[in-house]
Amino acid sequence: MVFAHGFGCDQNMWRFVAPAFEDDFRVILFDHVGAGGSDLSAYDPARYASLEGYAQDLIELCTELGVSDGVFVGHSVSAMIGILAARRAPTLFDTLVLVGPSPRYIDEGDYVGGFTAAQIDELLDFLDSNQMGWSHAMGPMIMGNPDRPELGLELANSMCLADPDIARAFARTTFLSDNRADLAGVSARVLILQCADDMIAPRAVGEYVHRQMPGSILHQLAATGHCPNLSAPAETIAAIRSFV
Repeated sequence: MVFAHGFGCDQNMWRFVAPAFEDDFRVILFDHVGAGGSDLSAYDPARYASLEGYAQDLIELCTELGVSDGVFVGHSVSAMIGILAARRAPTLFDTLVLVGPSPRYIDEGDYVGGFTAAQIDELLDFLDSNQMGWSHAMGPMIMGNPDRPELGLELANSMCLADPDIARAFARTTFLSDNRADLAGVSARVLILQCADDMIAPRAVGEYVHRQMPGSILHQLAATGHCPNLSAPAETIAAIRSFV
């Protein structure tokens, strides 16, 4: 069972969820290049200019560890990374759990991604000019749960710890990506976990992913915000366990 973290996070974000599955699965946690304890010297701007580079990392990691017919749990942008990996190497995972997935953050035609192009440009410009300010402004907004400010602060601090150059590049790769065409053709079983009041992946996005992935199951969590692995681990565990 492989857990992958989202933008601005590291594997520590799964600390309340992953241990619940250790009795039934071999649990694998890792950091994307540029996050947590990863080897920063491994970063290649050309490789990571698209999510395909991160998907290739995931394939190489799982191949090295002998993963076959595994369960992949991907949060936020890692949901799309997992889909890309599953398309390239379909024998790695027979189950995908997508937590707050978004194949496209920018509204386009009838598609609702949650942001206009101008809003994404503004967010990226803000990050380019002031990573710490961006992190402390966006962390609580992304986390939601304003009644528990410590959660937003944890996410903000995690964002601040990321290598600034890599974080800026990863943000552009993430928020400017368009993986809508990659949703079809995945052979694995798929569970989509959708949070309420999620500014990053609003309900319309979860419903879109569900429609584009025939046979997938869309589960609406009571949890609010974008990080149920931190804000509602018990509910997240229960939803995953009922599927796997």
